[in-house]
Amino acid sequence: MKRLFEIDPWLVATHQLDKADRRLQESITAVGNGYMGVRGNFEEGYSGDSLQGTYLGGVWFPDKTRVGWWKIGYPEYFGKVINAPSFLDIGITVNGQRIDLATSQYRDFYLALDLHQGLLKRQFVYIGDDVEVRFEFSRFLSQVIKEAALITVKATVLRGHATIVFDARLNGRVTNEDSNYDERFWVPLDEDAAAKSMQLQTKPNPYGVPQFTVLLKQQLRVKDQPVDGQLTTKSGRLNEQVAVQLDAGQNFQLEKDAIVVTSRDVAPDDQAAVAAQLMKQVTGQSFSAHLADHTAIWDQRWAKSDVVIEGDPAAQQGIRFNIAQLFMTYYGEDKRLNIGPKGFTGEKYGGATYWDTEAFIVPMYLAVTPPEVTRALLQYRHDQLPGAYHNARQQGLAGALYPMVTFNGIECHNEWEITFEEIHRNAAIAFAIYQYTAYTGDESYVNHDGLEVLVGIARFWADRVHFSQRTQQYMIHGVTGPNEYENNVNNNWYTNTMAVWELQYTLERLAKGDTEIVAALAVTDEEKQHWQAIIAHMYYPTDDQLGIFVQQDNFLDKDLRPASTIPVDQRPINQHWSWDRILRSPFIKQADVLQGLYFLNDHFTKAEKERNFDFYEPLTVHESSLSPSIHAILAAELGKMDKATDLYARTARLDLDDYNHDTQDGLHITSMSGSWLAIVQGFAGMRYDHDQLRFHPQLPKNWQRYQFKLNYRGRLLAVDVGKQAKISILAGPALDIVVDDKPLHLEVGETHA
Repeated sequence: MKRLFEIDPWLVATHQLDKADRRLQESITAVGNGYMGVRGNFEEGYSGDSLQGTYLGGVWFPDKTRVGWWKIGYPEYFGKVINAPSFLDIGITVNGQRIDLATSQYRDFYLALDLHQGLLKRQFVYIGDDVEVRFEFSRFLSQVIKEAALITVKATVLRGHATIVFDARLNGRVTNEDSNYDERFWVPLDEDAAAKSMQLQTKPNPYGVPQFTVLLKQQLRVKDQPVDGQLTTKSGRLNEQVAVQLDAGQNFQLEKDAIVVTSRDVAPDDQAAVAAQLMKQVTGQSFSAHLADHTAIWDQRWAKSDVVIEGDPAAQQGIRFNIAQLFMTYYGEDKRLNIGPKGFTGEKYGGATYWDTEAFIVPMYLAVTPPEVTRALLQYRHDQLPGAYHNARQQGLAGALYPMVTFNGIECHNEWEITFEEIHRNAAIAFAIYQYTAYTGDESYVNHDGLEVLVGIARFWADRVHFSQRTQQYMIHGVTGPNEYENNVNNNWYTNTMAVWELQYTLERLAKGDTEIVAALAVTDEEKQHWQAIIAHMYYPTDDQLGIFVQQDNFLDKDLRPASTIPVDQRPINQHWSWDRILRSPFIKQADVLQGLYFLNDHFTKAEKERNFDFYEPLTVHESSLSPSIHAILAAELGKMDKATDLYARTARLDLDDYNHDTQDGLHITSMSGSWLAIVQGFAGMRYDHDQLRFHPQLPKNWQRYQFKLNYRGRLLAVDVGKQAKISILAGPALDIVVDDKPLHLEVGETHA
């Protein structure tokens, strides 16, 4: 565990520049607005170890798949989130000396991310020869004008005389560290000094993926009035310099406004005109007025999503940090986008979409955002259904295989154990449809577009299974389950279980679906009979003596020992052991069997859950960011509150405390919902299956109370758990719920304990 920032309920702040962990600081102080994002890089630049990163939603590049031996079915390319041209840069010199905190003398450093506003602030005092200057920076990416970034820098001379030159840049000469071949993906098209803009295009590719064109435009302002600096351009770069002379006690504030438009929304020939109009909107208001409008949107979001924790300040900071970063990544405005594992905070895990979204984001977003936000996530998958059919055909299979990693629906992950074997991802897509329907009560999606998805997935499962003549049962061989520390195993219990669940759910929905859609899908009686046979005769590995579901056929033949036996200096094992050693070990990366018990919670008895939890959790190293939350939820359900609380801390502060020693590469965005799930589904015991909202509230012993709100079927509910639990309807019609197995009728304005 590594804690660089101070504990505060609404701030992530530090008074130390940690040069050894600068990349970690950059990840944690990243900001975004769902359209674009930037790591916590310094405007003036930094020559020390740093990962410079600006990212644009939906802008990517198909990097050539790089493997030693090509296998039939491999994706042709590896989809990459590419580092976008930068609008952040404002180089600074004082009396001819460049400001660079890697080498310059300074004091009174301060860096803070305001979680309530998505506002990043920084300040320090530069110490030069016979001069001291305090610099104060603020920046945010607008939630109102999505293409706009607003940055201010204020210089105050504390001692001496200072000639300060600000060099505001648009920089297209960026590189990617995480690339298979070339580091550069951008080709400069034009630099227009008069318009203070620059246009670039992604380099050509041989895969038919459209090239992206981006135009950046900047405007400098002083006292809210536009100013013109000295402009110079070169290929892929535009510089504008403003110089000022200040004596002790004097100050000067420069504002840099930037507009970024891409060919996803604006044709290349129209980008200059659109950017000019957007800049006119930006310069029509002051920085403070824009910040107020931006903050008003955050106020609306927090009013429905905030979680209050009393008694544990670190836990409080953790949940708010995660909610803020999630909302800076995605709030459903663009149905063409999804939630990447790193969001806008790093290059790693290049795909825009993993199964994480359906398994971990959907159950949270259902409760804290308007229904249309989650509906957009479902629609994203339906829109990419043709790609899922393509992926299955690539493997020689029928039906639809949703990708593990994608931007456009086509699988673009270049590791065989993922592309070929981690097929359980299909189940998460279907389960998200079920969760949306069960939570909202809205069947319009599942009866139309959702049914097309379910049938495509069912046809895949029906072709992917095989019948064992020896056992007279259906099996699924050659898979990787959620535990990625096992590859090419047979009969992963979770995969088999979820495949059967999906076939059963599809048959149920076909009986209720829209007549026209059902007819068009043309599911034959022969297909239905085959699906029923798989349901009735699927093989599940179990062990009667232990009373557990076995993770895969040969799991119990491993050298079974708890993860506590691993020497501390060898953790995490994925950074110390060979892959061969990991695959042979009994250690589990994340919930596997327990993921199935979490998803299909009402299908299993408490005794079954307890036996499996007690067997598998000690073997789990939690080296996936997705792991702690599932274990925390099940631990709370089983009354293991100390364990649940410890695992909550791990999921809530995974990045803030760098538990897995990899946050420097970017935040674990898609696991951040786990902290909310651990509180609401874990500690509060919220369930919503069987058309019924239920709670079983518990209070961690080191907490005094916690509060949260839920959007549920046109209502806003408030849940307050202290020495006793209080539940009320803040808005909407009356509702019958169940608390601790007892029915409770709620009317608006009433509070029930």
